[in-house]
Amino acid sequence: MTLAPFACKPEESRGRLYPEAMSTFRSPFQRDRDRIIHSSAFRRLKHKTQVFVEHEGDYYRTRLTHTIEVAQVARTIAGALGLNVELAEAVALAHDLGHPPFGHTGEDALAALMAPYGGFDHNAQAIRIVTRLERHYADFDGLNLTWETLEGIAKHNGPVTGELPYALAEFNELYDLELHTHASAEAQVAAVADDVAYNHHDLHDGLRAGLFTEDDLMELPVTGPAFAEVDRLYPGLEPMRRRHEALRRVFGVMVEDVIAVAETRLATSKPQSAQEIREMEGPIIRFSKPLYQNLKAIKSFLFTRMYRAPSVVRERKRVTRMVNDLFPLFLKDPSLLPSDWQDDIAAARNETELARVVLDYVAGMTDRFAIQEHERIFGPAEE
Repeated sequence: MTLAPFACKPEESRGRLYPEAMSTFRSPFQRDRDRIIHSSAFRRLKHKTQVFVEHEGDYYRTRLTHTIEVAQVARTIAGALGLNVELAEAVALAHDLGHPPFGHTGEDALAALMAPYGGFDHNAQAIRIVTRLERHYADFDGLNLTWETLEGIAKHNGPVTGELPYALAEFNELYDLELHTHASAEAQVAAVADDVAYNHHDLHDGLRAGLFTEDDLMELPVTGPAFAEVDRLYPGLEPMRRRHEALRRVFGVMVEDVIAVAETRLATSKPQSAQEIREMEGPIIRFSKPLYQNLKAIKSFLFTRMYRAPSVVRERKRVTRMVNDLFPLFLKDPSLLPSDWQDDIAAARNETELARVVLDYVAGMTDRFAIQEHERIFGPAEE
């Protein structure tokens, strides 16, 4: 496929922190994608969750299934716009590697616990994982990804300004990711694909959990017209098929909107390089203003009916207690960490460095392992 002038081209990559010979069969971004897929952190996404805790049912999305959905959407949008599909896919596959157990609940708990030691940010933790914590290669720590993929992981939500999270600041001193600019169009695609995927699957999962009904969604923008169209085309359709047909139309509306907006903005601005995309005042890849407002209404509905549903809030409190029990215990007695973590413990020169090692361990836990460890140490948790 011929790439657009503003796409990131493999032959123009800024390379890797540790230079490597080019692969015979794969582009640099394909190698990045493959290294991410084969990483330990990627495998652990299987047992990390979005909203529902891992043991609650095998239907709900995990971080892994969400990540695969994001990568699929990113490939579709990138391909339609003439962007580098492999780079968009690599950033999409890595975008959630830094998430701790128990979704955003776990992140909130760890951010509070780490406040005295430099805080916690899942994007920065993803950079720490792919540049330091994955230790499989003979010549370097981390995955030694290309500059473009690292930039995309760090900046896929936009420029990073102000006081940097320590995990990002440390690496950025070694390898300047130009955090003050926007990311490449490919990384912006990965960020929007994330929004598309979770807007779609949170509706699916919330319906499945019985937190709201199809009738509720008939009252909302985007989802209401989608159900109405399905009812017009397929009157009396079986409920599960009706739900699927409506939500896949919602999915299509979001993807087509992003592509149409990007095509219009690209035709107007006519960027001639990937760097021109980075230096623009705002992102080139985004929803139209009308759809963005409609999606805000859907997110507000989900916030009330799903993320703050009584059953979800109860579970949030329970898993927050687990994190609040485990982290201080390991910080007080780091000998409780596995043997392969003891060298890092011994190398810590002060409490801040020790806390960051403990954070790496706890943030790397899956939901399942965190629950098992808490039960092993503290006994069965109260329901």
